[in-house]
Amino acid sequence: MRSALFAAALAAGTTLAAFSAHAAGNLNLICSADVVICEQMKEGFEKEKGIKVNMVRLSSGETYAKIRAEARNPKTDIWWAGTGDPHLQAASEGLTQEYKSPLFDDLQDWAKKQAESAQFRTVGVYAGALGWGYNTQIFEKKGLKEPKCWADLLDPSFKGEIQIANPNSSGTAYTALASLVQIMGEDQAFDYLKKLNANISQYTKSGSAPVKSAARGENAIGIVFMHDAVSMTVEGFPIKAVAPCEGTGYEIGSMSIVKGARNLEEAKTWYDWALSPAVQSRMKDAKSFQLPSNKQAEVPKEAPKFEDIKLIDYDFKTYGDPAKRKELLERWDTEVGASAN
Repeated sequence: MRSALFAAALAAGTTLAAFSAHAAGNLNLICSADVVICEQMKEGFEKEKGIKVNMVRLSSGETYAKIRAEARNPKTDIWWAGTGDPHLQAASEGLTQEYKSPLFDDLQDWAKKQAESAQFRTVGVYAGALGWGYNTQIFEKKGLKEPKCWADLLDPSFKGEIQIANPNSSGTAYTALASLVQIMGEDQAFDYLKKLNANISQYTKSGSAPVKSAARGENAIGIVFMHDAVSMTVEGFPIKAVAPCEGTGYEIGSMSIVKGARNLEEAKTWYDWALSPAVQSRMKDAKSFQLPSNKQAEVPKEAPKFEDIKLIDYDFKTYGDPAKRKELLERWDTEVGASAN
């Protein structure tokens, strides 16, 4: 009898301890931004909210694939950052769940439209224009001419000097693919990409990797979001950011709560916290120079401003659609990826 009572008490204590641990709060997060800002966000949230964050850093393409694969048994609670197209795709497939933050009315119009188009299954947290960064020292040493337009990147002098990510794994590269299709038309865009392939030294996994490689002197040009080029400049590397003359697309970095999240309340806490002006104003401390989505957040003085860039009217709905995305990626694999250097 005494043994049975002891066992029951021990079981109750174990259950209570487990409940207390859960009550203290845990959050399973995938971060699709640069690792420095991911770490800053994780540490800030844990300190301010007392909730332990289990964080994994994956590109937006990889995250979408993971969330889709785990749909019946979600292991992720919230997905923060990364280009909006995969977030919209996840929303359209019912992989993420509706949530409208109390801070919604404080957001920029482009962030609100992002949320409304996805029935509030995702929301914009920052924005940034597509372009490239080039290493001025390499250009001077090799006598290369500054590329100001998409067309300039086809110059034979850039053979082996350009890097861009693979659009299957990188939201940045998919944005580039979708932007070129919208600027040139689909057939002309693929003709362009096949010609550009002759100058590509590597298709990287991560969207920001090409300009980091250029900063290290491993290649001359990285096609990236312009704020990633600016961050290299701010760190002291000889990188100059360029907005292409023909026009360019842009990203709305987004945030989504995974449908079936095990730690839903903690996910909502992160969601609201990440949309606050105080948190968004701190992103520059991690050399992250996107445009924040909260109107009251401080815009970094180094951030490339939309009014200074020729932006296309990027069609997020069409190019975030799963069928369109699949069609473009399959064509890229067949016509470009298959003949990659």
